[in-house]
Amino acid sequence: MRGPPPLVGVSVLVFDRDGRVLLVRRGRPPARGTWHGPGGRLEAGETLVAAAHREVREETGLSGIRLQGVAALVERRCEGFHYLIVDFVAGIDRSAPPVRAGDDALDAAWVASGDWEAYDLPEGLLPILKRAERLWQGGRGGLRDVSGGGTDFLAELVEEVNP
Repeated sequence: MRGPPPLVGVSVLVFDRDGRVLLVRRGRPPARGTWHGPGGRLEAGETLVAAAHREVREETGLSGIRLQGVAALVERRCEGFHYLIVDFVAGIDRSAPPVRAGDDALDAAWVASGDWEAYDLPEGLLPILKRAERLWQGGRGGLRDVSGGGTDFLAELVEEVNP
């Protein structure tokens, strides 16, 4: 089956100090009008980490996020697009700092977990949001930048100790 060439994208699920997640309403296809974490296409020569910071800044004006790891890796084929998307989890040490919709976002909002289902989320995003929230709260799992270099994300292994 032939189709468009696959592109790499990033999405960032940023949680504020009070546990709200930053969502943007997409202004362009694919999934125009639905709510996602800020994100977009990886540019030539750019690292995934740099793309994550850039996309959050371009779409919301927010800077100073701390990436905590990768919650999901998803493949989306829709509306003539084919993306492989790296979903990062991030935090910020403030309560819902001001954000503004920029670049290709129509709107931006801090959304509490109890309100997620009231938003028009694309198929498959709700379970990723729930997993990202657990990881942000310190749960185990996901992929972490164990070396601190921003290029190799590995699963953390817990060594079992025999009593």
